[in-house]
Amino acid sequence: MRGRGIRILLILVVVLGGLFVAADRVALSYAQSKAAEKIQRSQGLADKPDVSIKGFPFLTQVMDKKLDEVTVTFTGLQTTSDSGSLRVAELTADGHGVHLGGDLMSGQVNSAVADTATGTALISYADLSKTASNGITVSYGGQDSNGKGRLKVTGSVELPLVGTQQVSVMSHVVIKNGDAVQLHADGMPSIMGISLPVSAEQLVRQQTDFGGQLSGLPKGIKLDSAEATPDGLRVSLSGTNVKLG
Repeated sequence: MRGRGIRILLILVVVLGGLFVAADRVALSYAQSKAAEKIQRSQGLADKPDVSIKGFPFLTQVMDKKLDEVTVTFTGLQTTSDSGSLRVAELTADGHGVHLGGDLMSGQVNSAVADTATGTALISYADLSKTASNGITVSYGGQDSNGKGRLKVTGSVELPLVGTQQVSVMSHVVIKNGDAVQLHADGMPSIMGISLPVSAEQLVRQQTDFGGQLSGLPKGIKLDSAEATPDGLRVSLSGTNVKLG
């Protein structure tokens, strides 16, 4: 009888454990959906972001109002630059130690702040070109001798004596003050086999060296680095006390 009782107890533990896991996963799916809706409303997004909450069990994290890890992926996020609106094709933020203000299960979350966060933002060349002036276009320029991606910036420039010329320069990207991207030409092309004088180079750079400050990103995030890739300009981000939505 004792052995039978132990078997029944083990079966009961397994069943209850399975029910707890099932309930935990259902609650997780529901909470992820609610969080995505909340972020979509607060950020004014056209599309609902993808929210993935890591760690097990989930319900104990909710009771503690602190989630181990949360990954939020935005698409079509509108930020602003010096020259106007700039669309970020995709932004992924991975937050660790996310403190919740409010009730996640009911969708009444007042805040979600991560102790630390890292992420990447992808800006398409078409969207980057829209921030330039006078029909300047940006495309992928391949890799330099060190294997680092470059940008190809092309446009028409009015030059003294020779008139309007189609000019293309190879550029790299630098991060300024942790919140801005700046394109900078590596060198100047020759026109009709003649190197440009300093005055003409300045005219070219006025058109091809541009960028802007990004706002509208999660508060607490800063830009670390940027790399030109075939898919677009990929920017690495990080921060502390980052507001995820």
